[in-house]
Amino acid sequence: MKKVRWGVLSTAKIGIEKVIPAMQESKFCHMAAIASRNLEKAQATAGQLGISKAYGSYEALLADPDIDAVYIAMPNHLHVPWSIKALEAGKHVLCEKPIALTGDEAEELRDAARRHPHLKVMEAFMYRHHLQWQRTQQLVADGAIGALKTIHSFFSYHNVDPANVRNMAEIGGGGLMDIGCYCISLSRFIFGTEPQQVYGIMEYDPEFKTDRLASGMLRFGEGTSTFTCSTQLMPYQRVNIFGTEGRIEIEIPFNAPPDQPCRMWLEREGETEEIVFDICDQYTIQGDLFSQAVIDDSAVPTPLEDAVANMKVVDAVRRSAESGSWARL
Repeated sequence: MKKVRWGVLSTAKIGIEKVIPAMQESKFCHMAAIASRNLEKAQATAGQLGISKAYGSYEALLADPDIDAVYIAMPNHLHVPWSIKALEAGKHVLCEKPIALTGDEAEELRDAARRHPHLKVMEAFMYRHHLQWQRTQQLVADGAIGALKTIHSFFSYHNVDPANVRNMAEIGGGGLMDIGCYCISLSRFIFGTEPQQVYGIMEYDPEFKTDRLASGMLRFGEGTSTFTCSTQLMPYQRVNIFGTEGRIEIEIPFNAPPDQPCRMWLEREGETEEIVFDICDQYTIQGDLFSQAVIDDSAVPTPLEDAVANMKVVDAVRRSAESGSWARL
């Protein structure tokens, strides 16, 4: 069976602990190399994960002719520059969310990708590929809850480490960029369209200068979506989707555990049905879907245009928070 040969740019925690091990369990991914700016760190990580090649620079990995695709897990401000460098080196790109710092920067990547039409580029919003979200989208599309009217999502954790990239404003830290982008993405995914207007409220940490509490309202043509995200609250996540005839509640919508079943509830006609999904790893699914697109030369599950559109909404939420008024897209 043909497999895509993957290189990893960065020894970030998410890659080491979640993404790489998950992709090593996939059908179509071979994790062949990892790079760090520190060769010893790259070698230690490669040894830990059973990866055969380690590089002391990102450029060296991109120059390896035996690498087909790269997974980019760098801090947010490096996503677009290194995605473009990877494309120029002839590599397919799976880049962590958020794809860019701004919508304009995301458009730069889209334009670069258009210059390399034979290469695949995708933002790594892994949650969309989990069976619970595929089922949710289908239920809403089939009218299981009637007409979709509103979505509420909540996502939080508590992190006050000044050395953590999420708390560094100059490189794209903050709650909206790190986890609010999920709330925006799922709303667009389920409504199947773009919001017309958004309203945002953001509270900033006085030391970090990052948003530690952000809320937003997205106004779609026939409904709304509201969300709150925070980097300094107790960890919690939940999504509720309401229609004229029913409701869907997803228990662990974003960080779905790879080692236990996931649950959601469908409430309609006065009865609640619990839907349980078999154990699966959304990172493994994501890696296989992307690799299949490379092997078959077919479209990736989530086109880059979707990533650009999501960043445009993030931008609008920030503009609204600054102005104190609704922002149009």
